[in-house]
Amino acid sequence: MSDETPSESSEVCDLQIEQRQTVVEMKLSGRVSVATTGSAWTEALAALGRSGDRAVVIDCAGIRYCDGAGMALLAALEQRGAGRVELRDLPPDIRTRLDRFDRTKIAAGTKQIDRPGVVERAGREAVKFLQEIREQIAFVGKLSVVGLGALARPSQIRWRDVMLVAERTGANAFPIVAVIGLLMGLIMAFQSALPMKQFGVEIFVADLVAISMVKELGPLMAAVVMAGRSGSAFAAELGTMSVNEEIDALSTMGIDPVRFLVVTRVLAAVLMSPLLAVFCVFFGLVGGAVVLLSLGYPLVTYVDRVVATVSLSAFLSGMTKAWAFGLLVGGIGCLRGLQTGSGASAVGDSATRAVVSGIVLIVLTDAAFSIMFYALGI
Repeated sequence: MSDETPSESSEVCDLQIEQRQTVVEMKLSGRVSVATTGSAWTEALAALGRSGDRAVVIDCAGIRYCDGAGMALLAALEQRGAGRVELRDLPPDIRTRLDRFDRTKIAAGTKQIDRPGVVERAGREAVKFLQEIREQIAFVGKLSVVGLGALARPSQIRWRDVMLVAERTGANAFPIVAVIGLLMGLIMAFQSALPMKQFGVEIFVADLVAISMVKELGPLMAAVVMAGRSGSAFAAELGTMSVNEEIDALSTMGIDPVRFLVVTRVLAAVLMSPLLAVFCVFFGLVGGAVVLLSLGYPLVTYVDRVVATVSLSAFLSGMTKAWAFGLLVGGIGCLRGLQTGSGASAVGDSATRAVVSGIVLIVLTDAAFSIMFYALGI
């Protein structure tokens, strides 16, 4: 809302220019505001450009009002004049505000932008990466100490909160995990049925679906769903608490945020990830059964092939992956939440980083497990 009265807003910025042999004199008067400086700005800068090496004297005694735009005009004239411009009889209050302008940031027609070079940008990214690794190592160490201490004293664990988080992480994710598992089984069975039909071994579709779902796709797809749902939820919850300074309040009261907030969420994720993986595997096998039944094979034949193919070691290897994925999803989601900065987009950025980091770590961990199981012959 403007503080100008009707009579004041009707006044204009008056600029008079007199070219002399050794000096250029300008007289600036009236209201030098954002609404009135347009033409005066153009005329003053044009006269300054035509002045050559002559001194420029600007009489400011007649200025009744000067806002930010007027300050910018006076600062631009001083900056472009390179010492040749004198602001004469400038009111003291305007001079005080004008001195706050940084003349080095005023460019001729364009805004100066600090563009670091390639080497500098690479260095900054390297430093950020090393800081990120350091924070992750510190968080893993603290979570390990606090988590093992809590497991050694189960009575200190807030089991009611663990059950509430487990319900949101596991039970509420059951429908989407079931749908994804069913579709994965259908897709793999249909895709493999045609090439196997050429050799008359369509029944081995059951072997393919069973071993793929139990050892690989079941734990992997359940973990991706958890990263998208629970990992982002953990980051958003803790991020909102961080923005609202609730994390700082807990620390002030002597309550460790990792023990109070992180352990319950990580424990719930670890408990629910194998269960979600089992359901994903089950519905994937159901999808494969639908395809085999459509090809004319009886259900008992399909079940026999699945039982003969899936060994205990294969099942345990898949559940080990699921347990590790749950630990990663819960840990990285809580870490991103605790790293939330300030600003309107901070919580959304933390949730996005939690999902991306979680999925990348899941894939890398899955690759490490695959190499290890191959070396062990599992």
